[in-house]
Amino acid sequence: MTIATVETTKNTAGKNKFPLNQWYVAALSSELKDKPIGRTLLEKPIVLFRMGDGTVAALEDRCCHRALPLSNGMVESCGLRCGYHGLLFNQEGKCIEIPGQEKIPSRAKVASYRAQERDGLIWLWFGQDQYTEPTCNAPSYFVHSDPKYVYGGGVYYYNAPYQLIHDNLLDLSHLAYVHPHTIGGNAKIHMNAEMKVESEGDKVKVVRYMPNSEPPATYTAAYTFNGNVDRWQEIDFHVTHLLIWTGAIDHNTAELTDPERGGFHMRGFHGITPETETTCHYFWTMATNPSNNVEEIKKKVIEQTQLTFDEDKEIIEKQYQNMLRFGPKPMVDIHVDVGANRARRIIERLCLKEEPHSEPTQEGILEAAIA
Repeated sequence: MTIATVETTKNTAGKNKFPLNQWYVAALSSELKDKPIGRTLLEKPIVLFRMGDGTVAALEDRCCHRALPLSNGMVESCGLRCGYHGLLFNQEGKCIEIPGQEKIPSRAKVASYRAQERDGLIWLWFGQDQYTEPTCNAPSYFVHSDPKYVYGGGVYYYNAPYQLIHDNLLDLSHLAYVHPHTIGGNAKIHMNAEMKVESEGDKVKVVRYMPNSEPPATYTAAYTFNGNVDRWQEIDFHVTHLLIWTGAIDHNTAELTDPERGGFHMRGFHGITPETETTCHYFWTMATNPSNNVEEIKKKVIEQTQLTFDEDKEIIEKQYQNMLRFGPKPMVDIHVDVGANRARRIIERLCLKEEPHSEPTQEGILEAAIA
């Protein structure tokens, strides 16, 4: 399959607008059925569809004949047919049939993108240029195929830059203020939670512990606790997605650092893919581990999760509108911003195509943040 033949999008400073040579989420597997889906990803209009054998294809969303979006076309077993004059394109973007015409011009083709489907997620490779082949497979996510978990998910469209969502997900201290009726809890405990931040290469990990705290509403709706709980929040930042593992066990019944700890689990996948510099797509799933009433508990967890994401979307879009309204006024960092700041430095470095460098100590960052 060929790589897109469009030029890499750069901003006026000459650096890339987005980190490239990366796999980005383009869709949930459950979205792609018998019709094509058109989406703009990293400023590239793309159409996604399934071939007759179930494999995923991704092409530039423009017919080379009269420019109709191919996402307005029809999926057939061997490709995608344009909805204007019926040109049929295969998964490499080559026109293989023109109704009423035997000879097919060699120029009758559109750009194609590398696509991989893994664990219920569809990924596209965005290289530095059209010749850049993927250097690795798309990320796997074992939770979606682990029999002890059940999951559901959805897609949001944000009128806000994608890094504002990174900021939000890397700082879960906001839960008590934004989500008091679902996954929140005591605000004082959230703001004073023990927190550890580590980074290596292009990854950041934030771990927060809240022992002996009252379980929030979502937790008690899905799980029976005996009283106060010990809560954990583990956030793994990757350039194109975040993995968040939260949950709780009855107080003093297991070590919070034990990876095999029981209790109530919520494992969230968050694929954040820019549409433009100021808009983005948010592909999410939430998995949980019920031991009984599986479908009922799964439904509760997904419903509660969607409520929290609705609240986040409102906050982030209002935040961005206010940033536009006030212009480039300085903002003050506080202690909970360590993880988000590290992630922003990684994105900046990758857009500049610089090599990784060592991060200052956590203590040094905290001192700078509150100075």
